[in-house]
Amino acid sequence: MTQTLVVDDNHTKRYIIGSWLRRAGHTVVEAASAAEAWRRLTDHAIDLVVLDVRLPDMSGIDVCEQIKTAPDTRSLPVIHISAQAVDVEDRTQGLRRGADAYMTDPIDPGEFIATVEAVLRYYQARRAAERMAARMAELTRTSLAINAATSFEDMAAVAARGAFAIFGVPVGVFVLPPDDRGRRTIDFGVGPWHRGCPPETTARLAEVASLGDEPGTEVAVVPEDEWLKLLPDSMSQGDITLVVSRLKHDRPPIAVGVTARGARTEDDVNLLRQLGQAVALAMEALRSYTEEHSISLTLQRSLLPASLPAIPGWSLAVRYEPAGDQAEVGGDFYEVLDCGERVLVAIGDVQGHSLHAATVMAEIRHALRAFAVEGHDSVTILRLLNDVMERYHDEQTATMCLMTLDPRSGAAHVANAGHLPPLHVHGGRARYGGGGGVLLGFPAGGVAVEEMLVPPGGVVVLLTDGLIEDRGIPLTDNMERLRLVAADVEDELERFGDRVIAEFGPREDDVALVVLRRDTG
Repeated sequence: MTQTLVVDDNHTKRYIIGSWLRRAGHTVVEAASAAEAWRRLTDHAIDLVVLDVRLPDMSGIDVCEQIKTAPDTRSLPVIHISAQAVDVEDRTQGLRRGADAYMTDPIDPGEFIATVEAVLRYYQARRAAERMAARMAELTRTSLAINAATSFEDMAAVAARGAFAIFGVPVGVFVLPPDDRGRRTIDFGVGPWHRGCPPETTARLAEVASLGDEPGTEVAVVPEDEWLKLLPDSMSQGDITLVVSRLKHDRPPIAVGVTARGARTEDDVNLLRQLGQAVALAMEALRSYTEEHSISLTLQRSLLPASLPAIPGWSLAVRYEPAGDQAEVGGDFYEVLDCGERVLVAIGDVQGHSLHAATVMAEIRHALRAFAVEGHDSVTILRLLNDVMERYHDEQTATMCLMTLDPRSGAAHVANAGHLPPLHVHGGRARYGGGGGVLLGFPAGGVAVEEMLVPPGGVVVLLTDGLIEDRGIPLTDNMERLRLVAADVEDELERFGDRVIAEFGPREDDVALVVLRRDTG
């Protein structure tokens, strides 16, 4: 029902205009002056203003101009009526200053109501178009945010928040991630919150929407009593308009339900359908990423040593931490080989994150083992590995640090090919070794060599640069930070390794870490 404000200082004229409008189905609010008109506009939800040009306290044309410039009323249609300002110049001025129509006495009732209906039709269509444009813009923002989500919970929260912003009614989003723990995310306008639900919930909703096991998208209106049978703990507020979408027949569907009064028109339903499809696409991408990430980590870890040799008189701890945001396998690796009277400790990093980088890493590890079994010293091993890189992987580079250790004396020989130097810790002080050397894969096979002795209680830390590389922070700054953090070594090396890695937080690159300590006994 349209609520119309009639502003005229003539009581009889207000009565006549009001009676025409009431017979046409309008609710009429009256005002006799400009000041009273503004009070009525504040107190009532007005849809149309019928405004006399000559008011006792202000020109109706000025009132119209103010209505059209005020943020809260600029979209109100205004029809001028006048028995005195009837010239062409008056009508022209009124229309130019914001009026949507200008009628002069004598006014025919039929023409007046037809004019009112025409003006309202235009504004209703305009408001519907503006409303749809705003909803489409919100759908676009929500779709972008859904695709940027990095977890299933975040994705569902973004979808619920966006659906409430679009439809303005309570929303529920239902997903089943790979862990088979159903998630229901609800938004009543105060922010999304999460609740668990049985894993079969999305499949049951698919049956209700007649989607079944097939891929596709279906929309259905579910009566409140039927909805409560599906979800007895639901805080339903009437019937539910439900969209269920699935991209592949072997995947669980997603579902988005909104209170039906928020999706009444065909345009509303189409928006809900598009939102459901956006959630399904994001769900599939996130599911595929999760599965690929899991497979990648399994492959990466399978390429690392399955077990480490026991070194009499020494304690040993190793860590491998994959990058938090990488689905591909990386090229970081470590190796500890028992070569009889000596122990060979290796740590290295093949350039890149890809299956190819992991393949090259595996080849280098196998070649390293073979050269070590042949009895070559560490410098020779690095040069032979450099030949392997040049011959078979001339587009790839790698860094490596080899430490040959005499467990009985603590004597260590370190050969470095472009890798970070080892960190030596003893007596509460930490220092870096010499480092240097040329990366593997370059024609010049320059190797940096350092001789040292690890005293009883001394610790050697070998690491890859993923631990200390941060965008915008000089590498030397983080190397110093690591040196200070590592100066105090816990009795349990496992705890020491955990603390060192935790100090730098989630990493953008893989991290490999080897910690050795010579026992004091």
